[in-house]
Amino acid sequence: MARWEPDSRSRLETAAISLFSERGYDQTTVAEIAARAGVTERTFYRYFKVKREVLFSGAPALQELMVAAVADARPDATPMDMVLAALDMASELLQERSAHAAQRHAVIASNPELYERELIKMATLSAALADAMRARRVPDLAASLTAEAGVTIFRVGYERWLLDPETKDLRGVIRESLDALRAVTAPST
Repeated sequence: MARWEPDSRSRLETAAISLFSERGYDQTTVAEIAARAGVTERTFYRYFKVKREVLFSGAPALQELMVAAVADARPDATPMDMVLAALDMASELLQERSAHAAQRHAVIASNPELYERELIKMATLSAALADAMRARRVPDLAASLTAEAGVTIFRVGYERWLLDPETKDLRGVIRESLDALRAVTAPST
């Protein structure tokens, strides 16, 4: 029996991302992930129900953090201000994990089923943000549109941040994406 070692979950995530990057997602087994992390398969399943959840296990915590930012936005905040508060919180968290985020993105982008799961995660996030705004008495249509726009701004900014090695500040890239959206939606004069 393997001896218990601290931070098994983190080691499993690191091992999985490395193996997915080296061999491909479909060619990597749970047994290989567990072996590389120095734990048993049973330990893997203690943390993750299925292999793909290694890539998506942080989604609920990220969503919770972003929803809390909407709820905690200042009382006079506009719907977009609420979403920007959420995006700032996400940026802060993801900025700390940039190397992991880049590897994760590459794995997901290379597998249509994982990419579909990522899109579902984004749709779920949008619905949660819209619900948080409705709880703050933002009208339904405004909440839905702002949440969808916010998630699109986040997704586009996040991908730009990951794919451009010169870009260091995720929050700044997200703000640039918002400015670009504002520019294309501004009334013509």
